[in-house]
Amino acid sequence: MLDLRIKNDFPIFKNNPDLVYLDSGATSLKPRCVIDAVVNFYSCYTANIHRGDYDNSFIASKEYDDTRKLVCKLLNNDDPDEIIFTSGTTASINNLAYSYGLNILNKGDVILTTLSEHASDILPWFKVKEKTEAIIKYIPLNNDGTFNIDNFKKVLNEGNVKIVALPLISNVLGYINPIKEISKVAHEKGAIICVDGAQGVPHIKVDVKDLDIDFLSFSAHKMLGPSGVGVLYGKKELLDKMDPLFMGGGANARFNKEGEIILKEIPTRFEAGTPNIEGVIGFKKALEYLLEIGMDNIEKHEKELGRYIVERLSSLPNIEIYNPKTDCSIVSFNVKGIFAQDVGSYLNSFNIAVRTGNHCAKMLHNIIGASETVRVSAYLYNDKEDIDKLYNALKDITLEKCIGAII
Repeated sequence: MLDLRIKNDFPIFKNNPDLVYLDSGATSLKPRCVIDAVVNFYSCYTANIHRGDYDNSFIASKEYDDTRKLVCKLLNNDDPDEIIFTSGTTASINNLAYSYGLNILNKGDVILTTLSEHASDILPWFKVKEKTEAIIKYIPLNNDGTFNIDNFKKVLNEGNVKIVALPLISNVLGYINPIKEISKVAHEKGAIICVDGAQGVPHIKVDVKDLDIDFLSFSAHKMLGPSGVGVLYGKKELLDKMDPLFMGGGANARFNKEGEIILKEIPTRFEAGTPNIEGVIGFKKALEYLLEIGMDNIEKHEKELGRYIVERLSSLPNIEIYNPKTDCSIVSFNVKGIFAQDVGSYLNSFNIAVRTGNHCAKMLHNIIGASETVRVSAYLYNDKEDIDKLYNALKDITLEKCIGAII
């Protein structure tokens, strides 16, 4: 387990000493170094980037560009030009779907995905399907929601598959998909793989070269950074096939009255307008923080926490766990006879924060048989004491107590 003193780095715990935060799958808490970096930008060198011939603009531009290099270090990628900053995972996948998907998909081409997808990883492809008359097919999962490579190979052989869109880690079930094997099989058939890394990149070591990922999307706010910052990683040869979704200042070298546009090089052409400068600079500090701890150590910590969550909750007879073999610290469950949102409100009365509902995975009920669940998602600042508090609250839960907590 990680050093429990790590909580001292997060001001929210000082200001909310009784808080048990178990909703990091929705957004993570922020360490002091990230908060200070954002405040320092506003207080000491606010300026636009790549536009000003003065000191503060140079400083801001360097901090922004250095963040791109740190993302490369995190992903074991060699080329900062393959890192595009967006406003989040949702924006990254929409950029990918409209800028790449619309360019390469034709009528009858197949997009492969699963029923466990988050809305952000499926709805953009729905829209691309409408515009191109492509076909969306679903890879049958195992009964417990884990990925079945044999089913994948079978569906892959049934049509002209161009795109495989999958999460690195399921946001409800916490299973790590075998992306390296999936990539190999997909590439042998000429398909490219687009990975939703929102729940994966913050929690496990991701090597885009080893996994041979074509596109990877993720968000800063789920990995200790500010909101409004995301990353779209793409192989250079594939980014070259994309048209920018947004046009505007900073993305073009020149244009004329006839409407001729000369775009800047990748990645600048994909970052039109003034970006979330302070967010990217704060993200730099988040990356430094995570890299100093080590992603291997974070993954080990979370797997141990995940096993402990399952161990504790499975000992309660009224709890049904939907992913007892979770690969991380995401655990989804229900209390028998009590609506998930009522459980969430009840836990709130103990200052325990969890997520309830369908978690934007609105087709997953076809697999797990439940449309609403309670989701616990821990992170590096959580410990077994937090899980014990969750257990103690749930061991005495009744419908009457839930109603009392709501009233």
